[in-house]
Amino acid sequence: MLGPVETASVSPVFVGRTDELDTLNAALARAGAGEPQALLVGGEAGVGKTRLVEEFVTAAGRGGAVVAVGGCVEIGADGLPFAPYSTALRALREALPEEFAAAGAGQEEELARLLPELGEATSSRHDEQGMARLFELTGRLLEQVAEAHTVVLVLEDLHWADASTRHLLAYLLRTLRTGRLVVLATYRSDDIHRRHPLRPLLAELDRLRAVRRLELARFTREEVARQVAGIIAAEPDPAQVDDIYERSDGNAFFVEELAVAAWEGCCTGLTDSLRDLLLVRVEALPESAQRIARIVAEGGSTVEYPLIAAVAHLAEDDLIEALRAAVGASILSATPDGGGYRFRHALVREAVADDLLPGERSRLNRRYAEAVEADPTLVPADARVMRLASYWYHAHEAARALPAVLDASVVARRRHAYTEQLRLLERAMELWERAPEEVRSALRPVDYTEVYPPCGCDPATTPLRYLDLMAEAAVAGRFGGERERALKIIKRALQLLDEDPDPLRAAWFWVQRSHLVQAQARGDGRQELATAQELVRGLPPSEVHAEVLAHVASWRMLHQPGPDALAAAERAVQYARMVNAREIELHARLTLGGLLIDAGDAESGFAEMFHVKEDALREGVRGVAGRAFVNLPSALQAVGRSRESVPLLREGIAFTREFGLRDAEAWVWGNLSDSLYAIGQWDEAADAAANAIRAGHGAKPQGSGALRLAHLALARGDLAGAARHLATADARYGSRDPMPQQSLRVARVAIGVAAAEGRIHDARAELSRALESGFLPGTYRYAWPLLLAAATAEADARALPAAAADRAEALGRLRESAGKITVAAPVWAAHELWIRAELDRAEGTDTTDAWSGVVTAFECLDRPYDLARVRYRLAQSLLSPGAARPEGTTGGGENERDRALELLRLAGAVAGGLGARPLADAVARLAQRARLTLTRAPQEALATADPAGALGLTGRERDVLRLVSAGRTNRQIAEELFISPKTASVHVSNILSKLGVSGRGEAAALAHRLGLFPADPVAAPAAG
Repeated sequence: MLGPVETASVSPVFVGRTDELDTLNAALARAGAGEPQALLVGGEAGVGKTRLVEEFVTAAGRGGAVVAVGGCVEIGADGLPFAPYSTALRALREALPEEFAAAGAGQEEELARLLPELGEATSSRHDEQGMARLFELTGRLLEQVAEAHTVVLVLEDLHWADASTRHLLAYLLRTLRTGRLVVLATYRSDDIHRRHPLRPLLAELDRLRAVRRLELARFTREEVARQVAGIIAAEPDPAQVDDIYERSDGNAFFVEELAVAAWEGCCTGLTDSLRDLLLVRVEALPESAQRIARIVAEGGSTVEYPLIAAVAHLAEDDLIEALRAAVGASILSATPDGGGYRFRHALVREAVADDLLPGERSRLNRRYAEAVEADPTLVPADARVMRLASYWYHAHEAARALPAVLDASVVARRRHAYTEQLRLLERAMELWERAPEEVRSALRPVDYTEVYPPCGCDPATTPLRYLDLMAEAAVAGRFGGERERALKIIKRALQLLDEDPDPLRAAWFWVQRSHLVQAQARGDGRQELATAQELVRGLPPSEVHAEVLAHVASWRMLHQPGPDALAAAERAVQYARMVNAREIELHARLTLGGLLIDAGDAESGFAEMFHVKEDALREGVRGVAGRAFVNLPSALQAVGRSRESVPLLREGIAFTREFGLRDAEAWVWGNLSDSLYAIGQWDEAADAAANAIRAGHGAKPQGSGALRLAHLALARGDLAGAARHLATADARYGSRDPMPQQSLRVARVAIGVAAAEGRIHDARAELSRALESGFLPGTYRYAWPLLLAAATAEADARALPAAAADRAEALGRLRESAGKITVAAPVWAAHELWIRAELDRAEGTDTTDAWSGVVTAFECLDRPYDLARVRYRLAQSLLSPGAARPEGTTGGGENERDRALELLRLAGAVAGGLGARPLADAVARLAQRARLTLTRAPQEALATADPAGALGLTGRERDVLRLVSAGRTNRQIAEELFISPKTASVHVSNILSKLGVSGRGEAAALAHRLGLFPADPVAAPAAG
């Protein structure tokens, strides 16, 4: 709870703000109903933000809400990383200890970055997802704590917030979707100048529909009169109210100051400056109290009593009297816990601080620093290092400031406050030349750098170098999203390395530059990696060398897969083992496994990838494990083992969610969408694609989700939706870093959309662009569907007069391209047959034998939609009088009509179940033209070898029908099959339609009559 302001000048009557308080209370009511609320309260300094929040949270607390308040802390000009969250979470933990412990279970090491008392923060290697991981876990913690209790989280003084605090607030307000939670933040609007870092955040949050922004206006004259009356406990003189209103302009704090001055007999015309009025009140204090005010003004927004005593050098009785005078004059107030003091209003503190002389300010900071060094217990442990660094820096003593600032940078890194780490490292670089040589020579990289490898030197005996600081700062900028600052640092570092060559260090900086140019969409990073590889060529094995090779192999796998990529991966593994760089080795082995599969050695490749996944999980290397859950199922999908990949992907979702690996989670959701699409679970595939967009932190993972939605929309006949999602995917992927796994898939959907809209020339143009660079090994899984889409487009456009021009050339290019691609997996061998049949259809030479071969190939695969499509084509061929057949047979005979009818029934059932409207419509039109009746009595299925298949049930629908027959409810079916109740309901509806029955009981009876599940040991559902 916010503590009461212990001064006589505060009006006991809460004045005005009725509309604002109603808005806050309405938000609290909505939060109590389970809808999270976010509000930003802004206003100029002194306008009454704190008083409004006090009134609101006091009432909320009386109503049963749990209130947790944290304020952004200012030390000089510095903010403490995540300070408001640490304070608020501490209060939340004290108020709800059991709920807090349950919500944070298993993540204590990570959450300790915000709340150190939870334990020692994990020392795992940092990466670009570290901050996002911490944010995800924090949001999940708040949602879970707020499941059973209404929680009001108050963050005060955002204008002082550090960058990490701002980033976490933006994340929370974008992502919180459940829980009885109100997030309320305040800021001083008059401080938000054009270049203030809070300004872009406010603009971003204004675009979020879930965020409500309140700007507090100044008081009207009537409200000023009520405020003055409350302060002086009497009806004020109207002339005096007019004077106070005119001078204060309705600012609540200045009204208080002027009212007190008038009540105490001061002349309100004493000075024309309200700021001077504040100083006059300070200057009216005894000299000792003035001195304490100056000390507290420079110590930070809140200063502990023992620290004030250590800096003031006053006898205890004299110190207490000085503090009593300052509190009695409403200059200072005690903190709610009674452990320290702060200015009653920040405006007074700023006026006193601004009045300090430069030498006086430096002296006070030096005294603070000396006091904390002499007795570290004077300040809280989690703020000690940061405050010491700030005090020494503002004392302008480089020799003491440099080590202190570096210590603080390490603390910031451990908390994932990378932007603050970067700011501190930039200060260290500023102090470097001013610090004495003996101080610099005593510093060690092992103490102050983590991500920068020692390049063969002994970090325990080698002095810290300026380049080491630049390297650490570059990575802090990269991890914290300050990429432009990082690029400038790297540019300067490479200039220094030109003057004093060091190949290993230069190679390391070029690798970092490669990451940054890709992240900034300025290029694909190839040239930077090539430069790094050239720099380490011929050098002895080192961690840098292994890292360069690992990044080169990974880049080539994504951009230029083939023998060179495989060789780089093998060397990276070898070098990493030589220098015992375990994490680099695991990354390189994972890349190697994928490249071995692309090269045709699937057995070795899968074995390697499975081993890496298990090693990474066992050793706690979460970054590699997350990547394994992306790449391994993707490789299984690449060879047609889609159903096998699904449980692995679900395991990956659980893992990446547990550890906050948001981009990895998004990639896993995207791959799950692919696998579910392939095995005919389209509703779940759509959900997975939407989750990929929701979970993705970066643009490309979000693009993957949008592309899957485009593919689904196209298959379901929603051309407008397909085009919209395709444009989103294209924008997210960008054009500066093209990868075949993205560009070929985009081209495939673009060809499908163009063909469906009758734009065959646009489809051909898309194909031409895709064929420009050819198909490298590793891209075949994307090439086959692309070529199929183009061949189908040509065949469907055969009757269009506009398609005749250039058709022969287009078909020739397709045949040539298909002939160059290997068919190492059965699924792609089936695609080859399909493409050749479509090309024959485009020329009017397709045969029933060819389509029969395609159907046979797909009947061996678990791809119901593909099978339905080729069954439709075979039926079309059987019913076509002009289709080529074995000698002596003609089209349309009774046997062929019966066979075509069965094929159309099967294809139509699948199309209807999946919602594939274009295929369903095509089946219906063909049956109508051939005068075939697609519907039949369910009893006809008795004579079939596969009754469920003859009824058109998909694999998932069989699973659902089995549970329906066992008496399961939709909710029980959903729990057993890991789907939503809504999806289970859709499946049941589709089953009833296909069986031609009106209810679940009839469906169960029919399933038993047909013997669909003769000996299925499904346990009966529990009673109740």
